[in-house]
Formats: sequence, structure tokens, C-alpha cells
Amino acid sequence: MARIKGVEVPDNKRIEIALTYIYGIGRSLSNQILKDAKVDVNKRAKDLDNDELSRIRDEVNKYVTEGDLRREVNMNIKTKMEINSYQGVRHKKGLPVRGQRTNRNARTRKGKGKVVANKKK
Repeated sequence: MARIKGVEVPDNKRIEIALTYIYGIGRSLSNQILKDAKVDVNKRAKDLDNDELSRIRDEVNKYVTEGDLRREVNMNIKTKMEINSYQGVRHKKGLPVRGQRTNRNARTRKGKGKVVANKKK
């Protein structure tokens, strides 16, 4: 398995897909990186030679990914919570942040439903 930015990318997948295992790299950025590194997108990760891997690593290092990006995102959330912005308040309460409805959905953010006694009348 090839290691890029401290992440083991899977060998049996095309390198275009394998790069998306790195936090902060999606399909479009993956394609851009491979185009700049002059690597074929259809090549499997296990078929890459050391020269191609080093070119990909150099290109990936130009972008904010993995730990740095996670830290940056968490700091942005903490800042919003400290200044009591609307989004920060929603983060504190554990509610959806981006305007979704909460009266019938939002179970991912709100957690398991709470039972209310004597509600049926």
C-alpha cells in the first residue's frame, strides 16, 4: 500500500479513487492533482512506480489536507461557538446548522428520539 500524507491508499483501486481516501481530497481535486503530476487516472495504485508516487506526493503537499484541514475546520467551529453566532449556537445545542427542518427529522444531529409520557390523547 502506498502512503500519501500519512494515509494508506488502497492498492486495488484506480489512483483517481484511491486519492479520495485522503481527508480533503475529492474526485475533482484528485483529477487535478493527477493531471498536474502527469499520471494516468486509470492506473491502479499498486502499478505506480516510485517516480510517479513522489510526483503525486509533491502535488498533494500543495493543498491543505488531513490533520491541518481537520484542525482548521474545528477551529472555525470553535470560533463560531465563542462569538455566539447563529451557527455556533446550533453547534452548541447539537441541532442541524444549515437550515434543515427539525420538527420531524434531524435524528443524526439530535440523537435517538425521546419518549414523551401521556402524549397520546
